Amino acid sequence: MAAQLTAHQLTEKHNPTLFKALDAIATRAYWSPHPEHPKAYGEGSGFDGSLGAAEGKAAFDALLGSRIDLGQPGTTGWTSGEVSPYGIELGVEYPLVDPDVLLPAMRAAIPAWRAAGPEVRAAVCLEILARISARTHEFAHAVMHTSGQAFMMAFQAGGPHAQDRGMEAVAYAYAEQVRTPGAAEWSKPQGKRDPLHLNKQFTAVPRGIALMIGCNTFPTWNGYPGLFASLATGNPVLVKPHPRAVLPLALTVQVAREVLTEAGFDPDLVCLAAERPGEGIAKTLAVRPEIRIIDYTGSTAFGDWLETNARQAQVYTEKAGVNTVVIDSTDNYKGMLSNLAFSLSLYSGQMCTTPQNLLIPRDGITTDAGPKSYDEVVTDIAGAVSGLLGDDARANALLGALVNPDVKARLDAAPGLGEVALATREVENPEFPDAVVRTPVIVKLDGTKPDAEAAYLSECFGPVSFAVAVDSSADAVELLRRTVRDKGAMTVGAYTTSDEVERAVEEACLEECAQLSLNLTGGVYVNQTAAFSDFHGSGGNPAANAALCDGAFVSNRFRVVEVRREA
Repeated sequence: MAAQLTAHQLTEKHNPTLFKALDAIATRAYWSPHPEHPKAYGEGSGFDGSLGAAEGKAAFDALLGSRIDLGQPGTTGWTSGEVSPYGIELGVEYPLVDPDVLLPAMRAAIPAWRAAGPEVRAAVCLEILARISARTHEFAHAVMHTSGQAFMMAFQAGGPHAQDRGMEAVAYAYAEQVRTPGAAEWSKPQGKRDPLHLNKQFTAVPRGIALMIGCNTFPTWNGYPGLFASLATGNPVLVKPHPRAVLPLALTVQVAREVLTEAGFDPDLVCLAAERPGEGIAKTLAVRPEIRIIDYTGSTAFGDWLETNARQAQVYTEKAGVNTVVIDSTDNYKGMLSNLAFSLSLYSGQMCTTPQNLLIPRDGITTDAGPKSYDEVVTDIAGAVSGLLGDDARANALLGALVNPDVKARLDAAPGLGEVALATREVENPEFPDAVVRTPVIVKLDGTKPDAEAAYLSECFGPVSFAVAVDSSADAVELLRRTVRDKGAMTVGAYTTSDEVERAVEEACLEECAQLSLNLTGGVYVNQTAAFSDFHGSGGNPAANAALCDGAFVSNRFRVVEVRREA
């Protein structure tokens, strides 16, 4: 039987970390309690009792062909079917559940969790994250073989960066809940009469069951913010993974249920809803009256459907956008090319933050290497990508594998949209010969042509970018503004040495509510954000109705209920 954890033990252990997280979100300075480098986790029992590289790989291998029995109420059978983008059949079985049995059990777990209060809930959440962190090597393989990310990216983005985002959500949740005191003595003077006295009690009350709908590409990074924001504010969480990326979230649910049990709470506060291939249970679950919060990352079509139809729930969506980079001028041409090449290549462009449209004046730009024509700029960007990915070992480490056939279909269709400036090529992966690895394609388009507009104003998710020729930098800013307003954007980038152009781009992003990165030429990239400091999305344009993470992301997951008594 597992050892029991008392509330005092948990808060004493985790409050120092919680307070550091609160300080980080207030100062926006760099901070992370989760090491990024695999060697930090040691060999054998390393960082914080963690699994080393060999142990983590062995733990993942032991999962293949196994059954993850979570002991959930209403289990009716088992499902499997995940196949790694690297060609491995995982063969892991997950429980199928009857929501008519499971959801009432989850609701029954609420009163004790609500009564625990914000501090204890935060400590329990941080204990869950600590145990996940100790298994980062194992989780990295699970993320790699469900998302297609290369190992190092799966390790970092699926491990410490995802854990940071989860902890960030816990910190915001705690801050918002304790903003109102738990109790207050109220006295109102009445002149010559005796004053009025009331004792008032304020309780953060959860909305109800939260449904977290996972995505294929970043199951933990995109999943943890909603999961931990809901749990820390008192809500049970039903985790519905993407059918191709169940394992990382099933392991997360398993860890959460273990910690909840040891802390004396009902493990049914966190449950898994796996599905048979093609079953589509998210749509059914989303409109059930018991579901009061929904977190979703994925296609615009289903995100719009949720916002329209799940009227009983608070819906937080991260959908799709058309990310844009304005290229006006630069004083570090080589650095700009290198930075853009990496941004376009990382994880085969399968990130919601990857640039798609590069807006370049048709008369060219000024640089520290002399004036460059539109054709020269495009050719040089293509050359930078080719140089970066010329070695197959490096290409595999950066690109990973295409996550599904739809990405490959878009990549194969891209050359038919315009003049190809950089053709894609196949990359062999010696370790995983069945992996589909392809380098990015860059297509030239004329921004004034209606047929070109249909291409560049649609999201083309994957390793496809458009070099869009525009009449001037002013036209580029106007096209940027229209793109964000009509299609949304998770990221905007710009390169300019002109104060006037910089002000125009910044004003456009402020008005259209898009996150902007200016003149990145070093080791920070437009498609990467740091927890506790950077906001992922803004919640103010069509790409997403929420930001990861801010107060608005957590504050409407609970309400404050007041009880007044005569003193």
